[in-house]
This record gives sequence, C-alpha cells and structure tokens, in this order.
Amino acid sequence: MPSKIEQILKARDLRNNILFVLVLLAFFRLMAHIPIPGVNAQALTDFLGNPGNQVFGLLSLFSGGGMEKMSIVTMGVAPYITASIIFQLLGMIVPKFEEMNKEESGRAKINQWTRWLTVPIAMLQSYSVILLLQRSSSAIFGNISLFGIFVNVMTITAGTVVLMWMGEIISEKKIGNGISIMIFAGIISGLVSTIAQLIGTYDQSMLFTVIAFALVVLATVVGVVVVNEAQRNIPVQYARQIRGARAGGVSHLPLRVNMAGVMPIIFAVSIITLPQMIAQFFTKAQSVWLQQAAEFIIKWSNHSLVYGLGYFVLVFGFTYFYTEIIFHPKRIAENLQNQGGFIPGIRPGRHTTEYLTDTVHKIVFGGALFLALIAVLPMLVRLFAGNIPLLTIGGTSILIVVSVVIESIKQIEAQLSMREYDTV
Repeated sequence: MPSKIEQILKARDLRNNILFVLVLLAFFRLMAHIPIPGVNAQALTDFLGNPGNQVFGLLSLFSGGGMEKMSIVTMGVAPYITASIIFQLLGMIVPKFEEMNKEESGRAKINQWTRWLTVPIAMLQSYSVILLLQRSSSAIFGNISLFGIFVNVMTITAGTVVLMWMGEIISEKKIGNGISIMIFAGIISGLVSTIAQLIGTYDQSMLFTVIAFALVVLATVVGVVVVNEAQRNIPVQYARQIRGARAGGVSHLPLRVNMAGVMPIIFAVSIITLPQMIAQFFTKAQSVWLQQAAEFIIKWSNHSLVYGLGYFVLVFGFTYFYTEIIFHPKRIAENLQNQGGFIPGIRPGRHTTEYLTDTVHKIVFGGALFLALIAVLPMLVRLFAGNIPLLTIGGTSILIVVSVVIESIKQIEAQLSMREYDTV
C-alpha cells in the first residue's frame, strides 16, 4: 500500500486528477448545506426524524444526503439515474436503441438524450417532494406561494444539472464512476454525524450492542468484497488462434456473481416508496373512503414485516431483471463463433446461448439473495439491537461504499500499470 501511494504522488497527472475530484466533492458537500428559500429547518428535522418516514430516508440516501436539509441539491443525482434507467429499458425493448448502443456515435447520442430527460424528471420529482412535505407537515414551508414553489423547483433542478455535470467530469478523470462517487461522499459525510450522535447518547449499557453491531458491519464488508469479486470462469477454446508454433488456445469467460451492482436496490427503492408517496397526497382528501385507503397504505407500508418482505422480494426480483438487461448471451455466443471460439462440450450458436443463459441464472441466484439480505440487514439487526444511531448505516450504504472504493482502486491501479508499461 505505501508503495502505491508513493507511485500516485509521483504521477503528477494522476495526483492532480485525484485532487481535482476531491475539490469537486467538497463543493458538492458545500451545496448540500445551502437550503432552498422558505424552509423551516427545525420542522424538517422533526419530520424526517419520525421513524414512520423511512421513505424519505431511502430517498435521502440516493440524493447524497441533500434532502436532510432540503438543500439546493435535494434530489441529488436521482433524476439522472432515473433517466439512465429509462434509456436502459428502452435499449432492451426498442430495437433502434439496441442498435444505437452498439455504436460509439449512438451511445453518445443516447447520453445526450439522457441529459435532456434529466431536466423534466428533476422538475417533476422536486415539485412532488415539495408538495408532499407541504401536505405532510405545514410547518416545513408555511404559507409558501405558487411563485415560491416555482423558484424552489427551478433551484433544485439547477442543482441536479450541476451535479450531473460534476459527475461526468469525475468519470472523465478515470478515478471511478462520478455518480457513484457523489453518493459515496454523501454516505461518508452522514457517517460522521452518526458517530457524533452515538457518542452524545452513549452509555455503558450500549457497549455490547455497539460491539455486536461493529462485528456485523465488519462481516458485511467482507461479504460485499467477496461477492463483488466472485466470478465463475467459463473455459473457452479458440481453434483459429495462433500461439507460437501451435494453433489454438484456451481462455475463459468470466461471469460475475453480482453483475447488477446496486441497481436492483435503486429499482426496488423507486417501487417500494411509490405507494406511500402517492398515498400521502390523499391523506386529507374530502372523500372518506379515499382518505381511509391512503391511511391504510401508509400504515402497512410502515409495518416492519410487510415493508421488509416487500423490499426483499423486489430486490431479489430486480437483480434477475437488471441482469437480463446488461447481459446478452446471444451476442456473446455470436462473438465467440465469429472469433473461432467455443465452450468445450457445447455446440456453437443456439446451444452456447442456452448454456450461458442457464449458467447465469444459477449464478445470479446467489448474488440476488445476497443483495436482498443486505437491503433488509438494518431491519434484521434492529430486531435484536433495538433502535440505535448506528443503524442508520444500513447494508445498502455499506454496499455502495465498498463497491465504489473497489472500483476506484481498480481504476487507479490500471492507470499506474499503464504508466509502468509506458516507462519500459
């Protein structure tokens, strides 16, 4: 490790890139502390501190913590993620988008469309959140005017666009995925306040609980690293490849256990929070049956068992769904056949496609089960440990932090390896 740090310090451009990314992250955290006009900070804190408002806790996680202070980056990069998901789904459904994804110019055009779609999504989501908070607790915004709502919506949308631009710049520096790194920065900043809160409320009776939770966190980190790095190598033989004086060669096709990353959790959060968000709009409806239906949905959405089971099932199912989006066994089989490659014992073409599909479905089961357990980990721990501040450091947060760190380390090591190769 010291040698790697020394190499980074000696590589001037890499060192400057890392410092530049750190400056952008510091600017992002500064923006997260600038509230939009007309917000009652104390009323907002009291509302979000209510255990029944877990929907906002999940949304705050993926906004980088900007929602906690109703800042100018309240929505974070969530609208950009939503726009990206929409075009990924279109690439799976619409043949035209699938063909565009195969070409560099087509991907550039889709990226541009994603940026454009982010703006109306940010406007819609920010307006929905403001309206939802206003109806849930009138003290948060008070008697805000229509013009005030418009100004706040435009402010939050502008903040999202700035974060989207910052995320793309960070990605260009080859230090890691910019969007993931900003979510990572929000989680880490929240960790500091969580530890401070724990210290302020600590007493000797909590010692065993804190130690037990620390062991759970350590085991989770190890599990995340193992699952993220786990893969099955499918042997591939190339009949036409020439190596030295011999024809042919043996390679392998790596199939990762967790191909989907944290995207299934993001999908699940979008779905599981939707009923409660919609129901909030009808809690004060004039129709009695509509008001009762809204209260029934909110009640059962906040029920720990129902919420936990629903979250578990959604994460598990979306892991398979997202793997189908990003993994294309037919395309891989065609590429192998065109390159003269084949899997020993499996015929090229349709049989290879079926073999890869069946193998991936078996492998993904372990990844899907792991992600689902990570997602509901805080709820499981709360059953035994009670409600302590450290429980806000959920399994999802740990998964994101560890995944981002691993990805960034790999990209930095790749750049160091390229420099070593250039100096030979």
